[in-house]
Amino acid sequence: MPQTLTERAPAKINLTLHVLGRRADGWHTLESLVALSRGGDMLSLTEGEPLSLSVEGPGAAASGSPEDNLVLRAARHFAQFFPGAKLGSFHLVKRLPVAAGLGGGSSDAAAALRLLARANAVARDDTGVIESARATGADVPVCLMGRARMMRGVGDELGPLLALPPLIGLLVNPGDPVVTKDVFSLMKIAPGAATGFGGHPELYPNMPADALIAALRKGRNDLEAAACLLAPVIGDVLSVLGAAPGCRLARMSGSGATCFALFKDCRSASRAKKAILRTHSSWWAKTCALS
Repeated sequence: MPQTLTERAPAKINLTLHVLGRRADGWHTLESLVALSRGGDMLSLTEGEPLSLSVEGPGAAASGSPEDNLVLRAARHFAQFFPGAKLGSFHLVKRLPVAAGLGGGSSDAAAALRLLARANAVARDDTGVIESARATGADVPVCLMGRARMMRGVGDELGPLLALPPLIGLLVNPGDPVVTKDVFSLMKIAPGAATGFGGHPELYPNMPADALIAALRKGRNDLEAAACLLAPVIGDVLSVLGAAPGCRLARMSGSGATCFALFKDCRSASRAKKAILRTHSSWWAKTCALS
């Protein structure tokens, strides 16, 4: 009987996102502290079957054609770096909203690479797996190990894995998809120019939660202003989250439209979720633990 393996594909949260400039080739250079949620999409791989992808779940309709999905792109790059590797059929349960600043597609692709590494008895930090992630997309490498770390450059410069203190979060998406390239376009950074927006808050090992949140408050998401011009409802989400009892920090993730809030405890986050959905029933909201 064919063996089926499964992997979580958690949401990617940009706790900070600083835009440092733009390279001559047009790519923007970033500095971001990335954390991963403990929930998200679910991806399975059935070995011994032709390479394929099926998708179900609340985000399936918005995820586009399976043939264009990053899961299959990642698998094809894996096959290039590991000739003769066992592939198989993938099944994705898409729970995260699409085009939402949560790196869902990148996390799905990273999960595919972890599954293929397991199926072929390859370490997930093998050079070929890492290169497959880089070839697949800018955010895939930071999602590969499933742990918080600093990401710089165009996603190709990764710091060491970080052991963050427990962080309780609430993710809220108002349902307005935001196109990343349109957000960057509004920033009007010329190729070859620097923004002067550096200076990431200092992090250190075994940092207590209070100290980490104080450091995060000194950071920012430089894409927020541009994203709010494209989708003004993002400002509403940030206001609602920031006013929730127990909220310690509210910020947009990635290029939006999803925003997150960090809370003092699970009860405060759950109460905020219920209150928000009572008045904004069409919004998507999910409590989470970040690591």
